[in-house]
Amino acid sequence: YLLVYLLATLSDWLQGPYVYALYSDYGYSQHDIAVLFVAGFGSSMVFGSFVGGMADWGGRRTFAVLFAVVYACSCLTKHFKNFNVLLLGRLLGGVSTSLLFSVFEAWLIRAHNDAGLKAWLGKSFSWAAYGNSVVAITAGLVANKAASAVPMTAIQTGGQVYMGGYLNPFDIALVALLGCGIAALSLWEENYGDTDGSNDSSRGQAHWYDGLQTAFTTTIRSQDVLLCGIISSLFEGSMYIFVFMWTPALTEGSDEALPFGLIFSTFMVSCMAGSSLFSIQIEKMRGERLAVIVFATASAAMAGIALSYSNTVKFLLMNVFEVTVGMYWPIYGTLKGVIVPESKRAAIYNLYRIPLNFIVLFSLLTDLTPTTSFLLNATMLGTAAVLQIILMKRREMH
Repeated sequence: YLLVYLLATLSDWLQGPYVYALYSDYGYSQHDIAVLFVAGFGSSMVFGSFVGGMADWGGRRTFAVLFAVVYACSCLTKHFKNFNVLLLGRLLGGVSTSLLFSVFEAWLIRAHNDAGLKAWLGKSFSWAAYGNSVVAITAGLVANKAASAVPMTAIQTGGQVYMGGYLNPFDIALVALLGCGIAALSLWEENYGDTDGSNDSSRGQAHWYDGLQTAFTTTIRSQDVLLCGIISSLFEGSMYIFVFMWTPALTEGSDEALPFGLIFSTFMVSCMAGSSLFSIQIEKMRGERLAVIVFATASAAMAGIALSYSNTVKFLLMNVFEVTVGMYWPIYGTLKGVIVPESKRAAIYNLYRIPLNFIVLFSLLTDLTPTTSFLLNATMLGTAAVLQIILMKRREMH
């Protein structure tokens, strides 16, 4: 699992820092770039609502390979300066993101259940979170070297197709995606959302469409499943807003050039520390209770960032938040593994991403200041802590 998953996240981390820079280099205005970003998150919200159901029906390994193919096509579109081609790339990227954050996790949980290793699931998520942080740091260093190795030039004078410069990280991501697809085909056994894992001829279009409807009704009718989705959307939404806002928050009122690469690496080390802390604390405390502490700590950190005038204090609190991020992934990966029914897991995980994408689109489309954004985050995380207490009490009564 780790080899396939970490190659997938490597491809994502390689691209992340250079998407905005590439669009800007092509000469697009901030408004045009915002349109492209909104298209990506909108695509994830719309297409993500049903690709998870299709993955439960068609096979999680198959859709992990499809993720690699679709994301590779998205990378290829970056070589074209044409706005419509770039827009197509963002739409493909949105679909890929939905697959990355649902299919891989769904495959892992089913594989643990089939092998009778449910007790190991928390450790597996902890290793995945730790490995993801290592991959992020490595990707940042590799992408930085690659982007500055050769200047970006048009293949033909006055042409629309470019190579080199900011495109190099996307080309390296292509190689990672090729490895991801091959590794999934070679190392993974296929698994499905049904309870017996069968793959008979009764699988058809009505089957997966019916599965999507079932996933929606299950989420609405089961308070535990619904609470789980709302809480994860609130935390992950605050995480995305943090990604957009930490740079302006630290540069506000400061003329000195900041070492953004070093700052990002520090965040990732804090995230690694969080996943290691989870491994220690989960031996002493139930995941549901640990989640309450994580959300409350994250809320306090965000409020502190919003109210502080000192960049040093802001930076330290940002690292505290990153520690909670490192703890969140294994906690909620394990919790969703227990609460969400196996038969419609990938479909429900993608339904969870709909409110998350609404939060992200709201932050992109409104001109919020860093202070307002972090206060919004503190409120969302505080709400998540309260809802987590409700979820914990409900599960204790069962």
